[in-house]
Amino acid sequence: MKSIKTILSRYNPGQKKGYISREFQDFGWRLAQSLDDDQHKSLYIKLAKTVERKLLEQALTFIKDAGNVRSKARLFMWKLKQLRAL
Repeated sequence: MKSIKTILSRYNPGQKKGYISREFQDFGWRLAQSLDDDQHKSLYIKLAKTVERKLLEQALTFIKDAGNVRSKARLFMWKLKQLRAL
């Protein structure tokens, strides 16, 4: 069980631009932040809405385990395409 302090420390309302009212929007925004791809955050929000969360989390875990990569976003999309084909 996480304490409220750790949960609230993840959220910094000053960083978010626009209105995020749904959970999938927040997940897509956090996905864009972790991939260092703020330009395409609407794409990640759409993926969070339409694609199974399990696949997105598997692809994100793959990126985190990959280490030093040139483009996290490209590798994420490649892995997501592989996972969706299975």
